[in-house]
Amino acid sequence: MLILANVRERWSGFLGAFLAVMVGVALITTTLVIYDSSRPDVQDRYAGAAALALPRQALDQEGSPEDRMPWSRAEAAPIRAGLDAVPGVATVVVDRSFYAQALKGGKPVADEGAAEAGHGWGSARMAPYRLVSGRAPGGNGEVVVDRALGVAAGSELTVNITEGRKRFTVVGTVDGPGYYFSDAFAAEQQPGVGALALIADRGASAAAIASGARQALGDRGDVLAGDARSALQPQYVEHQRNLGVQLIGAMAALGLFTTVFVVASMLVLSTGMRRREIGLLRTIGAAPGQIRRMILGEAAVVGLLGSLVGCLAGVAATPVLRDILKGLDVTPPGMEVTVAAWPLLTASAVGIGVSVIGAWAAGRKAAKVAPIEALLDSRSANDGMGRGRWIAGLSVLGLGAVLAVGTATTGADNRVSMALLATMTLIVAAALLAPALVGPVGRLLTAPFHKRGSAAPVLIRSELAANSRRAASLVAPVIAAVGFAVLLSGAVETMRAAYPAGEARKVAGQTIVTSDGTPGNTDEVVAANPVGKASLPTRAFVGEERTVLDVLGTRDARWNKPGEAVLGRRTADGLGLEEGQSVRVRFADGASVTLRISEVLADDPARGDFVVARDLVRAHDPAALTDDIFVPAGSRASAAVPGTVLHDAMRYALDDYNTDAKLTDSLATMLIVIAVGYSVIAVANSMAMAAHGRRRDYAVMKSAGGTVRQLLRLAAAETAVLVAVGAGLGVLVTLPPLAGMASGLSQATSSDVGLRLDSGAVLTAIIATLAAAVQRDGGAPCSSEAESLGKCQTPRPAA
Repeated sequence: MLILANVRERWSGFLGAFLAVMVGVALITTTLVIYDSSRPDVQDRYAGAAALALPRQALDQEGSPEDRMPWSRAEAAPIRAGLDAVPGVATVVVDRSFYAQALKGGKPVADEGAAEAGHGWGSARMAPYRLVSGRAPGGNGEVVVDRALGVAAGSELTVNITEGRKRFTVVGTVDGPGYYFSDAFAAEQQPGVGALALIADRGASAAAIASGARQALGDRGDVLAGDARSALQPQYVEHQRNLGVQLIGAMAALGLFTTVFVVASMLVLSTGMRRREIGLLRTIGAAPGQIRRMILGEAAVVGLLGSLVGCLAGVAATPVLRDILKGLDVTPPGMEVTVAAWPLLTASAVGIGVSVIGAWAAGRKAAKVAPIEALLDSRSANDGMGRGRWIAGLSVLGLGAVLAVGTATTGADNRVSMALLATMTLIVAAALLAPALVGPVGRLLTAPFHKRGSAAPVLIRSELAANSRRAASLVAPVIAAVGFAVLLSGAVETMRAAYPAGEARKVAGQTIVTSDGTPGNTDEVVAANPVGKASLPTRAFVGEERTVLDVLGTRDARWNKPGEAVLGRRTADGLGLEEGQSVRVRFADGASVTLRISEVLADDPARGDFVVARDLVRAHDPAALTDDIFVPAGSRASAAVPGTVLHDAMRYALDDYNTDAKLTDSLATMLIVIAVGYSVIAVANSMAMAAHGRRRDYAVMKSAGGTVRQLLRLAAAETAVLVAVGAGLGVLVTLPPLAGMASGLSQATSSDVGLRLDSGAVLTAIIATLAAAVQRDGGAPCSSEAESLGKCQTPRPAA
């Protein structure tokens, strides 16, 4: 009851923490609901399959489950016969997917899923798709297409397949997407068997079929039924979902960190301003344990209320985030928002947990307040830095320095994440060490005005020195806002300068043949450009452990040798192979080939980690498409085949970077808005709480002759100094990770990459925090007499 009474009585002091918890929980709720809603659904084309039988899953070099090893035709035949004998199964369909894309008007028809749009006619039974017109395909020159394509049965249609452009007769149309060829033609395009679909008899139980299929299949693979069939997703859908998960993961991580950071600093500030109240409780007999329980209980109540409101706000905001992600093309097609219980429970647990943990540190110190504190100013016991805080601050600072150095040496895929982690660590270090810094920095900033004889600089200096902990709590959210703005905007600017320049240098003088509206280059395009690098990628399973990895087929004379393979040093070490050894490689068609390791070379992404003869890849993976073709200077490049375009080195580098730049820029902008917006709220509430607690100070200064205008200027000046201190620390803690990123990019791109900052983003963050702080602190100077008469407005924490 005492806890609830305190919350009701001191609601204005708790309102800031409540708002911080609410915003944090709302953000976490929104991201978790989006994540839950973006889980893969069963594809429409598998809706008519009672169960799917898939080959065993292989592991990558890190030991994580990855691709499934396709069965060969010989392996699949007895498996199919065994599944066909399962009671309730009408038929077993071999499902094949390969590249197919229509050309109309001489240009490829836009299709995100073109890489897997081709199927055998049997696959149409899995949806099931219904023939709208015509008949099923019979010969290799016949195809059934989606009626939405607008091609009537009996027409001729040019379809791009891996071989190149080929004329087909459209013999029918269906009410679903895809290109359906004869099963024999599909087997030529994809000889390996990656999935067998079990079609049920009318009235048969899907669960019974799945159980019988598992017994028939044994340890040769897995059987998926019900929602588990969603494991099979088109590659482009899985790519979009992964991008979306990475984006909302970054948002959730930043939201969680900011919530912990802001709520903890606000609770420390709020508790520190109650020393007289706590001293009075100690005077009337309250034990330290009771004080701790009171503070933790108050925090739990505030966290609970903030979490409940935050969950509701988060659910309401979810459609907005979904629409933003759809605009960035990082959500699965047709994603609908569904609200499950676990995102709400998880977000609420985070909100309550953060509040309690944030109050724990404040409660430990508050429990040590002596009864004599009841006779003292609530801020007089502000003793700056204790030994524990020094140890913690310096330790976290050292960890941040190590992470900043690691930013320069980590891989390209993890460089931004490492920089973000280093910045978070250094922000915490700056917040812990801030009480020791605000005084000296404040003296430095006010020094130019000190000699003019004004009282304001003296008062500001005295306040910062006497109440360094309070000042540090006010500075902390500014450090976070400016730090994240500097890091994220600076990272984007640094990468924008580094990557195009580095890539252009690597391919300088060459003409690059790239796909335009297609997922890759066909053999027809390769034949039109007989000179230059034309890597043919495939996935293969290497060694006795069947480790899955990328294998590149090359036509470079140095490595294009039958029966041989060239490995990068890291891949060779991971597989335990040395030059001269032999290794078994299983390809996409299920066939295995023994290759001799002719060379083990230094790692080179341009060459590839596992390189074999191009003809070997083509023989075992007829559906594979060729990567960009690099034609050297002096040789003629051709873009005569539809779906291709020529680029010089710089244009290629810029286009390659711009492919991901839109997503990168949008992610950075969203994270900056989250970090700065959240911190601005915290700054406003912290300043209001501090101003409300200093009413007595302003009343004394007013009784000594200070005018309202003078006191307003004093409050604004002090606030500006605090924001300047926070902004300076925010910039400083970000420079080491950004410098590490620039150094790493210099090494990766073999170019001179300097540290770059986006001054506009930094100034916006500083101005936003300063405006919020001054607006909330500006109404502070008001005597108690004037307040009682209603002649001025005493600030309250922002609602």
